[in-house]
Amino acid sequence: MLEILTNYYHYFLQGTRTTILISLITVFCGFLLGCVISLLRLSKNRLLNGFARFYITVLRGTPLLVQLYIVYYQLDFIPYPKVSVWGIALERALPCVIALSMNSAAYVAEVIRSGIQAVDVGQSEAARSIGMTGGQTMLHIVMPQAIKNILPAIGNEFVTMIKETSVIQYLGISDLMYNNGIVVTATYNPLPCYYISAVIYLILNLVAGKGVSIFERRLKRSDR
Repeated sequence: MLEILTNYYHYFLQGTRTTILISLITVFCGFLLGCVISLLRLSKNRLLNGFARFYITVLRGTPLLVQLYIVYYQLDFIPYPKVSVWGIALERALPCVIALSMNSAAYVAEVIRSGIQAVDVGQSEAARSIGMTGGQTMLHIVMPQAIKNILPAIGNEFVTMIKETSVIQYLGISDLMYNNGIVVTATYNPLPCYYISAVIYLILNLVAGKGVSIFERRLKRSDR
């Protein structure tokens, strides 16, 4: 295992970098889209509410890999830039980001919705009584409190996304698992390669979990 790591460490480093970058972009985009879907889910408009329910049901009820292929082939008419950024081919990476973000948003939307509903309704009534509009109340009163409540769940989504990005290897993105396959092919010794990848994923998730815990403690400290 040590010999493989010494000779092919650059493949694992490149794959790890791609995995981290795709995960960060996906969680950020998924969070923004999830906010929109959650607000639609809370809307009293039946059409908007129905669309949000349909979106969440479909995205949570179908495999991520299937969604990845559907987005890749369905949106093949989009002229994605044929350039590479940090060794990542955008032509193949952007469909992956879109699919992963849409999938993440379906789960994040329900988390945000539960966080919003957990905020005391008296907070909204008090904001309205001093002349704040519905949008201002949601933006300045409800959402900040909701985000503090759901931060552990959002952090868990980031940890989950680090692992779920492994599906992008099927579209030729040089993430950790794709590069792991390259090393396996070169060495004909798969087991040590998978041990190395497993350790890397574990380290990434531990670091991500620790970062979320630190941020959560700081938020609690600021409330005192």
